[in-house]
Amino acid sequence: MVKKSLANYRPGECAQIVGVAEHAMGAKLIEMGFYPGKQVKVLFRAPFNGPFAIDAGGAVLSLREDEASLIETIDC
Repeated sequence: MVKKSLANYRPGECAQIVGVAEHAMGAKLIEMGFYPGKQVKVLFRAPFNGPFAIDAGGAVLSLREDEASLIETIDC
């Protein structure tokens, strides 16, 4: 089991969240639905390091790369 941040995933890849960094934005990410145990899928990545579109249980959410890097995951 190799842990990596959500920012390292490409469109079409699935991840299971194992943790969220203790950061000012961490609590907001958990409120948005990025909590440990949740499976998410990267749908789209905008060019030039733009935001990610993430399917989080039927809700499509947008994250900037710095926000996605706070989410620790493993492969599905």
